[in-house]
Amino acid sequence: MEIRETAPEAGAPGPAPIGRVSSFVRFIACGGGTGVAAGAAVAHMSDTVPVALANAVVTVVATLVTNELHSRVTFRRGRAGWRVHMQSSGTAIASYLFTTSAMLLLDAVADDPGNFAEQATYLTASAAAGVGRFVALRMLVFGRGKQKAEA
Repeated sequence: MEIRETAPEAGAPGPAPIGRVSSFVRFIACGGGTGVAAGAAVAHMSDTVPVALANAVVTVVATLVTNELHSRVTFRRGRAGWRVHMQSSGTAIASYLFTTSAMLLLDAVADDPGNFAEQATYLTASAAAGVGRFVALRMLVFGRGKQKAEA
């Protein structure tokens, strides 16, 4: 079955390109799946090693796995090289700093914010950071090679 796109009416916004939407869905699935697995791994490892060590080890491994998944699955670019791993890790660090800043800001403005406010702040910041990370990966990390290959 062939799917054909029709031209939008003059002045009407067209649908989002299928490639962007599907890659965003793959981004969420890869990142979310790795995040759930990482959470379980930290919980399991923290029974035998300090939680800070467990978190550090799992974060490094999960970041490498997620970078590879984003390269191969999300953006369908094949195996990730060192440049991709370094740049993708940079976006993960930026996301971490963004969510940490949001939590610190909440603590600075509210004496006792409560669990709901903390979860709402963290999830909102994580969602914003995730969208920003997707855009950075799509445009900066995986967009360059695609443009060179097409030239």
